[in-house]
Amino acid sequence: MKSYRKELWFNTPRRRDYINITPTVEQCLAESGIREGLVLVNAMHITASVFINDDESGLHHDFEAWLEKLAPEKPHSQYQHNGNEDNADAHLKRQVMGREVVAAVTDGKLDLGPWEQIFYGEFDGMRRKRVLVKIVGE
Repeated sequence: MKSYRKELWFNTPRRRDYINITPTVEQCLAESGIREGLVLVNAMHITASVFINDDESGLHHDFEAWLEKLAPEKPHSQYQHNGNEDNADAHLKRQVMGREVVAAVTDGKLDLGPWEQIFYGEFDGMRRKRVLVKIVGE
């Protein structure tokens, strides 16, 4: 069995953002040489997420509106966590959107559904953060 590991780095210009990282994960898969196996993609920060969904701007707007209803950013004083920081809402948003995805690798390709794409979700941006890509297989 072979193993491949790479860190992807992001620094979003906004506090919240959704970035399609599918092409980058596909590039990692090509670099790995693995034809059959699994790919794990996970956020290495507790205020960011990796998830699979459709790459459709209306849906991304809906994510933003829904998450803001569930865990509004302001007022910052509503959260016990916010003392020296103001990112409690980002921790909660990450909890809902998830930490990682695992996808099958079949014949050297990501085995995703017809509309599925892999996204990095940022909920407390404007600073450098990383995502781990780990691929194992043959």
